[in-house]
Amino acid sequence: MNSVDISVLEALHEWQAEKFPLWLVTVAETFGSSPRQPGAMLALRGDGMAVGSVSGGCIEDDLVLRAQRGELPIDRCEVLTFGVTRQEAKRFKLPCGGVIRLVIEPIKNAGWVEQVMQLIRAHRLVMRTLHLDSLRVELADASRTDSFAFDDATLITVHGPRWRMLIIGAGQTSSYLAHMAQALDYQVFVCDPRKDMRETWGVPDTILMSEMPDDAVQALQVDGSTVVIALTHDPKLDDMALLEALKSPAFYVGALGSLANNAKRRERLALFDLTPEEIVRLHGPVGLDIGSRTPPEIAVSILAHLIAVRNRLPGRNLTDSATRSIQSTYMSQPGDQEVCS
Repeated sequence: MNSVDISVLEALHEWQAEKFPLWLVTVAETFGSSPRQPGAMLALRGDGMAVGSVSGGCIEDDLVLRAQRGELPIDRCEVLTFGVTRQEAKRFKLPCGGVIRLVIEPIKNAGWVEQVMQLIRAHRLVMRTLHLDSLRVELADASRTDSFAFDDATLITVHGPRWRMLIIGAGQTSSYLAHMAQALDYQVFVCDPRKDMRETWGVPDTILMSEMPDDAVQALQVDGSTVVIALTHDPKLDDMALLEALKSPAFYVGALGSLANNAKRRERLALFDLTPEEIVRLHGPVGLDIGSRTPPEIAVSILAHLIAVRNRLPGRNLTDSATRSIQSTYMSQPGDQEVCS
């Protein structure tokens, strides 16, 4: 769950003490182009205060006016549709053909908000089911395979960290990466067996691990929603993590370092029990080629590439040339695979 959605729940929780009516507005469906995806949320107060986003801004303005005028329901859910006509699309500045359906949910009893927030703080996933006819809310444990759903009668949303990131090394670049990754829906684990490095780690809401990197990968039971990024600059630590991560279903595996150093790294990995296909999965150097030099710039480049990969978009990755080289070297001839395995 990203930081924007957490701020929505925090606003609802804080506003409970106020005398104004409250609403939670959720994007239920989109058709064509739309600025926000299903599940995006907006907290709205009767005096016009709003936190979150369901569009580029104009729909929020309309909802604020409706709240101030008392035109939103206070005892039932309502589904509003924006952008059906060309005039509406122009008025609300929706992209051509864009249509958004919103669930307007009056908050009569916000006890569930605190429960959801407690579960998120405990790094747990929770599924929230809203029954539109009765305003009844049910909470249950969720898995990473559970997703948003809407069928006009019930609205199901999943809250909590849906992605995991294991960072090897507790250095400065790792610190910037951890901070930024949390805003992008990652539950962050940081592994560093070096005691002096762990003692200087200070990023809140991250889980610090003291195991050796290969043991950390195994302990996390890395799955298809997990990212592993090696940032220690120490081959003895980074390579240990990569040997396990590249054999796992990890969504993304990356390592810091120059093209030359990562070429040597691939040569070392080929001496172990990794197949050529597994070695090719390594993003090394990690990140998009945006000319990054400083630790925060490197963190931005890594997260930018993760966003592109998650959204299945092309991006000029720093390791593209290295990937082509390893494919050519290890996979062009059938016999090569036997040499490297």
